[in-house]
Amino acid sequence: MVLRKGGIAAAAAGVVLAGFIGLVTVGTYAASGTPQQRGNAAGLSPGTVPAAFQGPIEQWGRLCPDLSPPLLAAQLYQESGFDPRARSGVGAEGLAQFMPGTWASYGTDGNNDGRRDPWDPLDAIASAATFDCALARDVAKVPGDRQSNMLAAYNAGPGAVSKYQGVPPYRETQGYVRNILATARSFAAPADPAAPVEVSAQSAGAIYFAQTKLGTPYLWGGDGKPWQNGRFDCSGLTKAAFDSVGIKLPRVANDQWYAGPHPSRDQLRPGDLVFWATDLGDPRSIHHVGIYVGGGYMINAPHTNAVIRYDKIDTREYIGATRVTSDGAQALPDRNDEGTVIAPSRPGEPAQTPAPNPPAPAAQAAATAAPAGRPGSAAAAVAVATAAGAAGPGQKPAKN
Repeated sequence: MVLRKGGIAAAAAGVVLAGFIGLVTVGTYAASGTPQQRGNAAGLSPGTVPAAFQGPIEQWGRLCPDLSPPLLAAQLYQESGFDPRARSGVGAEGLAQFMPGTWASYGTDGNNDGRRDPWDPLDAIASAATFDCALARDVAKVPGDRQSNMLAAYNAGPGAVSKYQGVPPYRETQGYVRNILATARSFAAPADPAAPVEVSAQSAGAIYFAQTKLGTPYLWGGDGKPWQNGRFDCSGLTKAAFDSVGIKLPRVANDQWYAGPHPSRDQLRPGDLVFWATDLGDPRSIHHVGIYVGGGYMINAPHTNAVIRYDKIDTREYIGATRVTSDGAQALPDRNDEGTVIAPSRPGEPAQTPAPNPPAPAAQAAATAAPAGRPGSAAAAVAVATAAGAAGPGQKPAKN
């Protein structure tokens, strides 16, 4: 994002240095937790899914009592990063990353066009919910948390959940369940929109780190490494700031968006991450991030030929904010250097090498048989997602 009002930096610096860090450090902002919603009563927080998918996820996320829209959204995000053209190296296809064999049984015509197409996002959303609810019925008599058992069945199969009478002791499955439940909190609308969101205990430290970098020249792709002369781009700065307080954020801005719940504009507190997007209805278009310091200002690494500085947040492309949590950040999928989201493997399988996105229309995509014994979900697959800021031919995606 190009932020042109650099002249406000000196005034903002005086205000912030005079009070904001001290205000956070002495704990003026009291923490007040937001209850986590379970079951399908919970709705989606605005701006957390692409607008074209919001209605279908809200609808199909209430298909059965053990599912909810935030849980379904978190699962789709972990599987594909909301990329309808995602295809894994083991043959899983589409937004929900179904193997062809399981699609044959659970594929659902979500848009009533007479076809069941794994590459159609509306069909994929409906099918993921249908499969989730079928698995929930399969493991309904297993003791423990029903949502956890359902997700474990999606990853390891209902037989494993029944055998172990709960989430199986597989690293992959336990991580899959933990990550989706944690990420679902980022997608969930609060039960009471007026209730304050709990304040991060690490806020002061993250702001302090960012303040020590004021005046540092911007570098696209910069992570502050010695060979980069300690320079950063926007998400490199926010990642390093939270690294300094023990929270590991993903590298790109549109993944950092999901690192915690989303406070409203009037609930912003110092230490929140604030974001900008080219399409306010699609979080995949997020392209800039900064650290809120209070009073309508943030610290950010704005653009080439600028320095890390204070800027106002109230501009046209402001999409919202995230209050970073340790659990939320830890749950997010990683990307490789090509911008590919790497989803968890299923038990017994190594991480897969993502296949290229299908070059042909969905109907012409070649199906790949599922390996023996593998559940049809792509929980074990690696999904392909497009990083915000599309690159030109031969270039890597931009690191925001």
